[in-house]
Amino acid sequence: MSVQPLTRFRMNVNEINAYLQRAREIIGDRSQAETAYDDSVVAQPSRGMDIKRAIRAANQEHPEEALKPGPEHWEDLAARYEYIQEHKAILKTLGMKE
Repeated sequence: MSVQPLTRFRMNVNEINAYLQRAREIIGDRSQAETAYDDSVVAQPSRGMDIKRAIRAANQEHPEEALKPGPEHWEDLAARYEYIQEHKAILKTLGMKE
C-alpha cells in the first residue's frame, strides 16, 4: 500500500460533502476500537509490512478487534486498508479529522 502525495487537490464544498458521504458508505460505521484497529493496520505498511503482517501486528495490538481472515479475504482486506489509507491522506490534505 503506497499513497501518492496529493498535489493541486481542489474540491468545492459539494464535492467534499459527496466524497465524505461516499467514504462513510464504503468504510462503514466503526466504533472507537475498530477505528484504532484500522489505524494500526494502516500504519504498518509505512513500516514495510504487507497486509498479512499488518493484520497480524494489529491483532497483537488490539486483540479485542482481531481479524482472522481466510485466504479468500486477503485481497478484499488489502483493498479496504488501501482505501482507508488514501482516505486519511485526503482528510489530512483537507485539514480534517476522521
